[in-house]
Amino acid sequence: MFKKVCLFSGNANAELAAAIGVYLETPLGKCRVTRFSDGESFVEIGENVRGVDAFVIQSTSSPTNDNVMELLIMVDALRRASAGSITAVMPYYGYGRQDRKVAPRTPITSKLVADLLQVAGVQRVVSVDLHAGQIQGFFNIPFDHLHALPVFLDDYLRKKFDSSTVFVSPDAGGVARTRAYSKRLGASLAIIDKRRERANVSEVVNLIGEVKGKDCIIIDDIIDTAGTLCGAARALAEKEARTVVACATHGVLSGPAVRRIAESPLTEVVVTDTIPLSDAARACPKIKQISIARLLGEAIKRIHSSDSVSSLFA
Repeated sequence: MFKKVCLFSGNANAELAAAIGVYLETPLGKCRVTRFSDGESFVEIGENVRGVDAFVIQSTSSPTNDNVMELLIMVDALRRASAGSITAVMPYYGYGRQDRKVAPRTPITSKLVADLLQVAGVQRVVSVDLHAGQIQGFFNIPFDHLHALPVFLDDYLRKKFDSSTVFVSPDAGGVARTRAYSKRLGASLAIIDKRRERANVSEVVNLIGEVKGKDCIIIDDIIDTAGTLCGAARALAEKEARTVVACATHGVLSGPAVRRIAESPLTEVVVTDTIPLSDAARACPKIKQISIARLLGEAIKRIHSSDSVSSLFA
């Protein structure tokens, strides 16, 4: 499809990168990513990239530090091979939750990662549903912040739900995101009021909105240990919601997440393929994955052809 564009993938998103390549009718570039016996990463670009637009597709998900280094090394290799431009396509931006100082003498690791990417040679970043939108301000290069909302709407929500549904924000910080979903389906909105005692531990305090007898859809950006999600689902079930479904862009699903989801009142949890599912998550009948390859592929196509990307910002 394109004469001077190359797609490269690290180990984190091989299946997603292949799907993007199919959408763009462009094969993945030849790239060998290996490790020495001491654990050091090594990258070798297997084709001429002089003057091409290079897109490196790599989520910095678990193992986070390995994937960050893989991305940085791939970018460095492309820069030294005289690539015309280098865009980091990061479906999931790892360290995104460390976007501010939460206590004295703590880091802002999101900014550190941004600095590392720019020093390595990244000239543009594409990511999906950042945990905090202000992370874009950590970069002095163009940043395209896409949203999974159109993917969820077209591939899942509009096929199964209507305006009688209630969209639920699991906390106050997610209200704007959840309202965007409810507006597009003409549905109502509810909010879970919770207090977090410490990281990865939350306690549901109150429910704002009417959910009795309704199909409820919890909207979030990340499911990590699933404590917040399952707590919200239990609160909705106690208020006699008819069904409880969850949609989240990034299925981190660490620690006890899969077990918690399996034992919760949730009937279905839908995530995108920004992060590959573990074997345990794939085996869980409640967890479903949909692809954002079309969204990312369209963004790459427009960036390469210098067309507007803004219409993709749901």
